[in-house]
Amino acid sequence: MRNIKAVVQYDGSRYYGFQAQLDPDNIPTVQEVLEEAIGGLLKEPTRVHSAGRTDSGVHALGQVVHFYTESRIPVDKLANAINQHLPQDVYILSTEEVSLEFHSRKCALGKHYQYKVWNSDEITVFGNQYFYRYPGKLDDELMLQACKLLEGTHNYQGFCSAGSTVKNFVRTVYYMHMRRDGDWLIFDVYGNGFLYNMVRIMVGTVLDIGKGRKPLHIIPVVLDNQKRHLAGRTAPASGLYLKSVFYP
Repeated sequence: MRNIKAVVQYDGSRYYGFQAQLDPDNIPTVQEVLEEAIGGLLKEPTRVHSAGRTDSGVHALGQVVHFYTESRIPVDKLANAINQHLPQDVYILSTEEVSLEFHSRKCALGKHYQYKVWNSDEITVFGNQYFYRYPGKLDDELMLQACKLLEGTHNYQGFCSAGSTVKNFVRTVYYMHMRRDGDWLIFDVYGNGFLYNMVRIMVGTVLDIGKGRKPLHIIPVVLDNQKRHLAGRTAPASGLYLKSVFYP
């Protein structure tokens, strides 16, 4: 038995998230596509385990998965072989053999998410599934201050959507930063773990502060009181990318 770790890139636009769904009427999931491709190549039932369950419409530049196999296909040829069986919007960047104890989620130390905002009054029908168009003047300095306030170890329940099944809402955000490139705003968030819609709510809150819809001091209030309705809107899934996962 071998344990294969793979780094996967995907366009989440047409997928109902990463995790396989019980309802057969749902649109495809990334997990199902990967399992079908890998299982078809290796001629054996395959279960793919991910570092995180990205939601419907969320993209990945560096999702990490692992799967077990009896196949003896050389690991340096495995990524290319699997890619021949995948649709164009899912692509395996690399594969490596790891210890049988490795687990893509349980062994992860943290993740890096990136969020892309197009801050322009211009309207376009192209590429909207890859960013969030947020028009109007924004206070960049205020948003940078808001990002800093979201860093640290806190109870982030107020930045979590209803429906989460976790019992512990304490997470550590090592770094949150925003940079501007013309009309583009790029948010980078590093943390040891994230709650349901946490990054999207954080970004939505920072944008609302930049727009003047929320005061800067609302962030410590939400962190202290854990009240979701006090925070900003949930930014759309279209702008969110899982950029990388960190391991020991």
